[in-house]
Amino acid sequence: MTTKLKNNSTGRVVVTGIGIVSPVGLTRETTWKNLLAGKSGIDRISAFDAEGLETRIAGEATGFDPTDYVGRKEARRMDRFVQLGAAAALEAVEHAGLAIDGGNAERVAVIVASGIGGIITLSEQIGVMQARGASRVSPFLVPMMLPDMASGQVSMLLGAKGPNFSTVSACSSGGDAIGVAYDMVGRGVVDMALAGGCEAAICPIGVAGFNACKALSKRNDEPLKASRPFDAGRDGFVMGEGGAVLVLESLQSAMERGAEPIAEMVGYGSTADAHHITQPAPEGEGGARAMQIALDDAGLHPESIDYINAHGTSTPLNDRNETTAMKTVFGDEAYRIPVSSTKSMTGHLLGASGALEAAVSVMAIERGAAPPTINLEEPDPDCDLDYVPHLARRGSIRTAMSNSFGFGGHNASLVFRTFENGAA
Repeated sequence: MTTKLKNNSTGRVVVTGIGIVSPVGLTRETTWKNLLAGKSGIDRISAFDAEGLETRIAGEATGFDPTDYVGRKEARRMDRFVQLGAAAALEAVEHAGLAIDGGNAERVAVIVASGIGGIITLSEQIGVMQARGASRVSPFLVPMMLPDMASGQVSMLLGAKGPNFSTVSACSSGGDAIGVAYDMVGRGVVDMALAGGCEAAICPIGVAGFNACKALSKRNDEPLKASRPFDAGRDGFVMGEGGAVLVLESLQSAMERGAEPIAEMVGYGSTADAHHITQPAPEGEGGARAMQIALDDAGLHPESIDYINAHGTSTPLNDRNETTAMKTVFGDEAYRIPVSSTKSMTGHLLGASGALEAAVSVMAIERGAAPPTINLEEPDPDCDLDYVPHLARRGSIRTAMSNSFGFGGHNASLVFRTFENGAA
């Protein structure tokens, strides 16, 4: 049991703001609208000429202009992943009605994760060195490529002076960032935290690297149908890019400044498979433990969960093992709970995926609707749960779980519930 410090006398942590930039929308509202409509954001890659690559499709944040959020000079000194994270953070702060100033700056943490960091800048500058020599490499290469620079830049943009760092746990990075922030706010280390993730790895070496380890879909002629979690015809994930940030704060802080909680965060579980660098543990053992730890942390039983946003990558191993893991944790209840993979529409945002899907889970509670899993045309016999196929499903969602699993055997599970003032 974690000891709560006096700065958070109730130990309760609420979500008061959400910011999203994704392949299906450049704001949280557009993203939610398109997810609910089952709209895919996956298309042929436009950022570079992908001819010659095995995979030529991805989920890009089309139309994103960093100068809509930061100055032109600042934008040039940020890798794209940082630009996406900054945009999401600024929207989240605005949504929360949060003003960071001398009175609270030291009590605001920023934990914005990236699994890969500035791979676009790194690959471009390697090209510069090879073509023009080492003296022509940008002095901003190192600060633009570091995975922690999203957190650093966000803290500078907003003046947040509390703990500031990035979690790096592959595709669990964004989920772990939110989990760590939840723990810090709950213990009273800080009053508020901007927590989430951002990623932009859609570049030649990024695609080629994931192709080399046989992870990506090669359904190039059908981009809209390429990401198909839990479908028998799935052949790999589709890369996506974007950013998502939540404002987490103590209930005491939210009440003092008159903020209206969107939902309450109540559980976090994190485990390791200790099995393989890319493959999940057999039967999804590590993921099952993360889910169980999150449930125990929340003080909830399997029948309390009303919706699960699955990791659901559209890879043969993940979807089958995650399904098994959910059955292990939830037993017969697993067949009752609506489960969906929004990666069917957004693609896989890698280190940002857990943050985006946590944000979607919170909005599912707030809006009373579960987004669908699209492209589920021929269910895999080993994947036999209720994956909300094709169409969104409206109805009360009081408690939601969001799962993230990553290369290296990382597993993270988050639990959110409807906020009720006075509830234990």
